[in-house]
Amino acid sequence: MTEPLTVSPDEDQTQYGYISNKEGYLKRLRRIEGQARGLQGMVTDDKYCIDILTQVSAMTSALQSVALALLDDHLNHCVRNAAAAGGEEADAKIQEASAAIARLVRS
Repeated sequence: MTEPLTVSPDEDQTQYGYISNKEGYLKRLRRIEGQARGLQGMVTDDKYCIDILTQVSAMTSALQSVALALLDDHLNHCVRNAAAAGGEEADAKIQEASAAIARLVRS
């Protein structure tokens, strides 16, 4: 999705991979927030079950898309930098990414 940021050892390590597209992520999340409010309105207005389920499916897909993009940014930035540094940090980042992937697959 985006080019990973390169962080030198003396830079602040809190520069996460998604930061270069932060506004894009925020825009997508605001859209998803609007979808959630729309779903609440549909239930309040007693809309047809299938119409609500269709919107739930759209919202779920939107969240999955954000999650996959964040995972891609994480792998291409945080995990890549840790792997280049090696050692325990690399092992921890790989385990962390593996656990995140497992959670995404289960959801």
